[in-house]
Amino acid sequence: MTPLLPTTVVGSWSVPEWLERAKTGVHHGSVSRGQLAEMHDMAIKAALKDQELAGIDIVSDGELRRDNDIDDVLSRLPGVHVANPVKTFYFDYLDVALERPLPEHGAPLGLVEDFLFTHTHTDRPIKFSMTGPFSLSRRLRDEAYGDPAELVRALARVLNAEARALVAAGATLLQIDEPYLAGYPEAAELAVEALNIVTDGVAVTWALHVCYGNRYARPLWEGHYDFLFPAVLGARIDQLVLEFARKGDDDLALIAKFGWDRALGVGVVDVKSEQVETVDIVAGRIRRALDVVGPERILVNPDCGLRHLPAAVARAKLAAMVAAAHTVRSEMSARSEIQPGRPS
Repeated sequence: MTPLLPTTVVGSWSVPEWLERAKTGVHHGSVSRGQLAEMHDMAIKAALKDQELAGIDIVSDGELRRDNDIDDVLSRLPGVHVANPVKTFYFDYLDVALERPLPEHGAPLGLVEDFLFTHTHTDRPIKFSMTGPFSLSRRLRDEAYGDPAELVRALARVLNAEARALVAAGATLLQIDEPYLAGYPEAAELAVEALNIVTDGVAVTWALHVCYGNRYARPLWEGHYDFLFPAVLGARIDQLVLEFARKGDDDLALIAKFGWDRALGVGVVDVKSEQVETVDIVAGRIRRALDVVGPERILVNPDCGLRHLPAAVARAKLAAMVAAAHTVRSEMSARSEIQPGRPS
């Protein structure tokens, strides 16, 4: 059972320098794939332990097996041609083209094995994330469909098949990440349509994360979340996970204005800054969200993934976040114990 105001992460975890060197080394022949696989296992177990020690209620694998948020899915798709599989640095993007239509009923992407490893090494609830079909489409040269919308829908069908396999393996919380959507606000309706293809018939708790990009701890775009509404109201999801710490609380007004009636993942620590927020600052951000959304519908999380923060900073930010959630829970409990007519 998770507590009120459960704490969680968005997805990625701080990548150790030794793992970065190993990932890059695979491309240059100094590290074997087998060696890298063992390093991935060690890094994921360490990331899970870091999250557990910080007190995080819902953990992730840190996405540490993935070079970035795009390549590891696109390179596994049938019909995909990778122009040059060797990267200068592991985090770079591949040049990927789709040469023939994707299988109508999907194709295995290997995410189930990633989930099962994580499930074996923690007894806490797991959030498992996948990059969404719209964002994937922005990094894929389409030589098969000739219609950007059809490409997005086809990618969504592949992700739907993978989601069904993940649920069969025991997944209970799946998150779709759409980091590119903020740069193409006119595509919100298409992205929601595709999201509903991904979630169709998959009985699991679904989250959608939309941010403004997090490439080397810098945003790719700026703006506000008004482009998401009202389209996102039609998304068949249970949680909407947004960034508020870096940008401020202005967009909370959109949640109230459009009547978002499901859970809200509230970003309360800034992942693009190495300055560690105080517990009081984070608690204040949680309280302001409570003015708009009931406590039973709030999840407490960072703005985005923690990939680009030093591990010590990531741990400190999570510790502050957990302590702040505990502080606000205690305040709520104290208020609920004060009965009408009794001195407080």
